[in-house]
Amino acid sequence: MGVRIIWRCFFEIKYVHAKRAEERTLRVFLCPRAVRAAACSAKADGTERCIGRGVSRAQTSEPPVSNRGVQIGQDRQTAQNFEQNQSETEVKLQNKTWIMEFRAKRMQIGISEQDMALEAGLTPEYYRRLEQENQSVSQKVRKRLKDALIRLHPEPLTLLFDYVRIRFPTMDVKHIIEDVLRLKMKYLVQEPRGMYGYTSTYRIGDVMVLTSPLEEMGVLLELRGKGCRQFEAYLDGQKRTWYEFFRKCMKERAVFKRVDLAVNDLVGMLDIPLLISKCRKEECVSVFRSFRAFRSGGLVSRQEQDSAHMGATLYIGSMQSDLYFCLYEKAYEQLVKNGTPLEQADIQNRFEIRLKNERADNAVYDLVSNENPEQTAFGIINRYVRFVDKESGTSREEWPLNPVWETFIGKHRNTLKLTTAPEPYTLERTLNWFSHQVAPTAKMLMLIDEKCGTSHVKDILDNTELRDKHRKIIQQKMRTVNEMIKTEENL
Repeated sequence: MGVRIIWRCFFEIKYVHAKRAEERTLRVFLCPRAVRAAACSAKADGTERCIGRGVSRAQTSEPPVSNRGVQIGQDRQTAQNFEQNQSETEVKLQNKTWIMEFRAKRMQIGISEQDMALEAGLTPEYYRRLEQENQSVSQKVRKRLKDALIRLHPEPLTLLFDYVRIRFPTMDVKHIIEDVLRLKMKYLVQEPRGMYGYTSTYRIGDVMVLTSPLEEMGVLLELRGKGCRQFEAYLDGQKRTWYEFFRKCMKERAVFKRVDLAVNDLVGMLDIPLLISKCRKEECVSVFRSFRAFRSGGLVSRQEQDSAHMGATLYIGSMQSDLYFCLYEKAYEQLVKNGTPLEQADIQNRFEIRLKNERADNAVYDLVSNENPEQTAFGIINRYVRFVDKESGTSREEWPLNPVWETFIGKHRNTLKLTTAPEPYTLERTLNWFSHQVAPTAKMLMLIDEKCGTSHVKDILDNTELRDKHRKIIQQKMRTVNEMIKTEENL
């Protein structure tokens, strides 16, 4: 009798350990609900049993693990069915999201439902159902709608200057600021530091003029992205264009050290992940020998349901060379930086032509001479890169252009124009620094003053003296653009 009890206990303990191991295995590929469903198995011999809870007396007549392989197979099938259903649900959600985003773009541009339907070769009734009922859209219909949007958009592509660096062969910084830039020098802040070997900086917002005691270094103008936008506001006030400004620089024998031309895709014409795939499949015909591609924007994955849709970036050419291209999904960048929803982004993709030294000089000369942005920008692009579709039986040089790329470089779209996007100078950078670095400590000290009846914060602020830099920034914010610029009348 004692031996029988010990033998029975041994089987119960072995069964429990086996089922617990099975439960751990299932938990790897089942969701919590599926694990709970698998934990309670079907009734055997009229008695229900659960994983990890031992075995009932009614099941001791046969080995308790005899159906284990069958049960695991059933549970794996349950997991596969669950994953398949989840994948199908995600695809449906993505399809609905696509038509919602497309509708937002159509309305933003001002295209009617009827015009869009007719241009895409669809009946107005069918297209209206797609939008109003958020129906799934096949890949074939998506392509027809995107092509129609490109044809109907008055400006599917625009060109901006996104970086300008110019060196003037002079030591007369006042002449450059007041006669070339046409800004009133008294409003610029002078800082005793610089970049690229320069020792001093004159700044108004993000417009920077650098100087050095060395004559061979001259005076350097540095305009990054925001600096270009702010300088465009000054150009507008002066009733000048980039062309006129560059001509003035050429008269001063200026050297263009760096110029970035940004081709903005407003309609999603470019498919950056597709172009990356073509580079990897050797369907990119280029003078350049290298490319780099990666997914950027880790924060995007926390806001987007599908982390695989993080912003894609493609570099074609070496970043150390005087010419290379950078293609990236601008809408995802704005989502990460500013929290702008993808469907509300003005710019979907950006193709940047980054030029330095002689390459920059030649590009600006061509642009100023012809005033034809399409010719200048795509003359450079077409010379250095093209994307093709592989065709068996023919050499790589004879492969036909990819339709997406063919549209981008000029087929079935309006001509590229040089545009501006002037922005006023803001304290955004300073406010961000204050919000993250200073505000928590300041609030803590103010609460301590309030609870303890002290006035440490007030006393510190009362005894703080502003430097000339701070007074000039206050002046910059209090003055209008027209008050800080020099026009033809007051030169």
